[in-house]
Amino acid sequence: MSGVLDLVREDLRGFGGYSSARSARLDGEIWLNANEAAWPNPGDAAATCRRYPEPQPQALRERLAALYGCTPGQLLIGRGSDEAIDLLVRALCVPGRDGVLYTPPVFGMYAVSARLQNAPALEVPLRDDEAGLVPDIEAIIATAKRGGARLVFLCSPSNPGGLSIPLAQVEQVAVALRGQALVVVDEAYAEFADEPSAATLLPRHDNIAVLRTLSKAHALAAARIGCVIADADLVAVLRCCQAPYPVPAPCSALALDGLDDAALLRTRERTALVRAERGRLRAALAALPGVRRVYASDANFLLVRFVDAETAFQRLLAAGVVVRDQRAAPQLHDALRITLGTPEQNARVLGVLATLEPAA
Repeated sequence: MSGVLDLVREDLRGFGGYSSARSARLDGEIWLNANEAAWPNPGDAAATCRRYPEPQPQALRERLAALYGCTPGQLLIGRGSDEAIDLLVRALCVPGRDGVLYTPPVFGMYAVSARLQNAPALEVPLRDDEAGLVPDIEAIIATAKRGGARLVFLCSPSNPGGLSIPLAQVEQVAVALRGQALVVVDEAYAEFADEPSAATLLPRHDNIAVLRTLSKAHALAAARIGCVIADADLVAVLRCCQAPYPVPAPCSALALDGLDDAALLRTRERTALVRAERGRLRAALAALPGVRRVYASDANFLLVRFVDAETAFQRLLAAGVVVRDQRAAPQLHDALRITLGTPEQNARVLGVLATLEPAA
């Protein structure tokens, strides 16, 4: 038993969860144990969906583990990173007692999951300095200790800030909060960055977990395949808290096809193109008279402050370009987030924004 299990809710330690028909390791020729239909649906002539899927498809689990540099036992597949966030909050936080710390402006699901669990929300705003939007590590540690945080979410690269968190800082938080909190590093955009994965810290720190997804660089957002990488004992607890069949068979098959050697080669080529376009677009946007600031980014998007964000948003929309309005987020009253598209799409964005007026 590992020390990280002390962070699990007391009432869930030893919880066995639901034992589905597929969880039993049985072998046979005629399967009559799960109340499935004896014939396929007319729309599924190949009968690919007649039976319940593997709760954790072994082939996909092994493929993802190889991709992310962990063992299959350290990895739990779920419905995108969103499910992993929800599972972690439900499994570790006693409602009304254990806090969830996050660093706004940041991905909104950390706050949503905390609210649904009635977990106290602890916010430590990112600092806006010359480098960009960066975490205040000392404030994170102090607030987590003072507020009784059980989970600390660090988004790296940050969304919408764009910057990665150095591994030394992740390790600093994990060391300071050992025995109190699990440090969860959300690496949804890691393929676009240079910083090594925080999964490399797991051998030394069992109070670190990492979130990964196939929704971004791997272009499989609709398949809803993500995973949490953590201590194997914690992964086993999370599986007991998960729905019986979280990975639909068609999505698992699609993910395996999207992770074969040829597909991974093409994904790496496209990721390199996005990174090149990121530098080109950032420089071009920064030169426009209607732009106040373009933040450095390690992800597949750029956060941009405008002299008149409303006009910029509406002109892009009129040209058929939809970007993310960030003006309701803390500190970002004049900002839009622009995802990197194809070179042609990026050129259209520049063409539209070049018509903006400079500051009066």
